[in-house]
Amino acid sequence: MEKDMESLKEKFHKKIASIKDREELQRIRNEYIGRKGIVAQMLKNITLLSSEEKPRVGELLNRIKRDFQKAIAEKDREFLTEKPVEEKIDITIPGKDFMLGTIHPIELILKATEDIFLGMGFCIVDGPEVELDYYNFEALNIPKDHPARDDQDSFYITPDILLRTQTSPMQVRIMENQPPPVRIISAGKCYRRDSIDNTHTPMFHQIEGLAVDKDISMADLKGVIIEFCKQIFGKDRITRFRPGYFPFVEPGVEVDVSCGLCKGKGCQSCGYSGWLEIMGAGMVHPHVLEMAGYNAQKYTGFAFGMGAERIAMLKYGINDIRLFFENDLRFLTQFK
Repeated sequence: MEKDMESLKEKFHKKIASIKDREELQRIRNEYIGRKGIVAQMLKNITLLSSEEKPRVGELLNRIKRDFQKAIAEKDREFLTEKPVEEKIDITIPGKDFMLGTIHPIELILKATEDIFLGMGFCIVDGPEVELDYYNFEALNIPKDHPARDDQDSFYITPDILLRTQTSPMQVRIMENQPPPVRIISAGKCYRRDSIDNTHTPMFHQIEGLAVDKDISMADLKGVIIEFCKQIFGKDRITRFRPGYFPFVEPGVEVDVSCGLCKGKGCQSCGYSGWLEIMGAGMVHPHVLEMAGYNAQKYTGFAFGMGAERIAMLKYGINDIRLFFENDLRFLTQFK
């Protein structure tokens, strides 16, 4: 049996020296020192030996087993520390070019707008997209019979709950919980039952602003809007204010900016008028202030609202709003 053990050791070390990977090493481990391996079988056969031979053969087999375990462990460490040929670094090969993502153009407009108004002393607030009818309409001085409150124009969940059609509800929510002065910007998704075409989608992004304090006038509104337009479109752009009607402001104005293509001379892009409409604005209606708990005799304010998609289309010269939602990389990668 001792001769068999010497032969076993010789055969084992020859195999260990010639193996090329860890899978083959595992097979040898199982073959020699596994639960059903050669050494385990030889240990079981000790019972067939005489009482004088058992201790000596048992000690030899255990020594062989430890020797095998040590040799296998050393070989395993070699495989762990040695890099495969394909993983070795060739410093002469050019590095891999990784494609970097870009910020979506709507997100660019939202971030730029927020930065501009933060610089003018406004703060950013956020609110629920599922809104109460009271905040979305009634508290904004929009009467029950107004067309915007019809089922065919808004997404109602219950008679008193709907997907917000504007971010204006945050104006009321803030005024209910904060005494003047107030200067806020609220931006986010809004929803209306619009048919999809090159200028309308059922979901869009709106940016609303509100300022309330003592002695705020239309001059303050004009100063803020003119500064915003110069920063977002360029210092050479001219801003125009026209009378307009909105239930929650009095007086109300429509705000236009001079066309960037024709410099106000008139072209196909601006309908040959030289102007592009960008937002609605005005002085906060006294009813809105009073419903929020403010003293309309003591405080005044202005508000404005614009579509982020509209601003992006005018700033970047985009003629179809659907491009913002199609996720075409040929379009999106232009905004780096």
